[in-house]
Amino acid sequence: MPRSIFPMEIADLSAFAKSIRRQIDTLDHKPSHLEILNLLTKAAGFRNYQHFRAVAKTADVIAQWRPVLDDEPAPDEDRVLKTARHFDGQGRLVRWPGKRGQQEICLWFLWSKIPAGREFTERQISELLNTLHLFGDAAMLRRDLFDSRLVQRTRDGREYRRIEQKPPAELKLLLSRIGQKAEAA
Repeated sequence: MPRSIFPMEIADLSAFAKSIRRQIDTLDHKPSHLEILNLLTKAAGFRNYQHFRAVAKTADVIAQWRPVLDDEPAPDEDRVLKTARHFDGQGRLVRWPGKRGQQEICLWFLWSKIPAGREFTERQISELLNTLHLFGDAAMLRRDLFDSRLVQRTRDGREYRRIEQKPPAELKLLLSRIGQKAEAA
């Protein structure tokens, strides 16, 4: 019976190796072939080898893990996977991450949900943000979006508009992970 080949791309080999080492340290025996496959795929962000195989069979999902351009840095998969834990099955932020790197990815996620070329009043942008998170602090999100230069606002804060720019590679990966979560829910 021919063996299927499933390619796996690792963006950060150091984080991958550390994850494997932590997993092996918890074992009290020499891992079997299947256990090693599970350790490798867990370190890459999958639940286990079967989950990886199911995802790897879909070529378009694999393509989403690769950078859009060769000169573009690869997304930090570990940071994206940790950030994705802050979202529920409907793609809403459940809690605000404590780490700034994860907060930045969340702000890009919020930016991606703001329609381009449209002006919003403070109330309208708050209502939109409230549909995207569950912790009830639209004011903090508005301020962080402005401070990160993802939205612009008038001096009096009455009108907001999304600033068009190229998002980081992590945004595409995060949207993919959140979409997978929603499909599983």
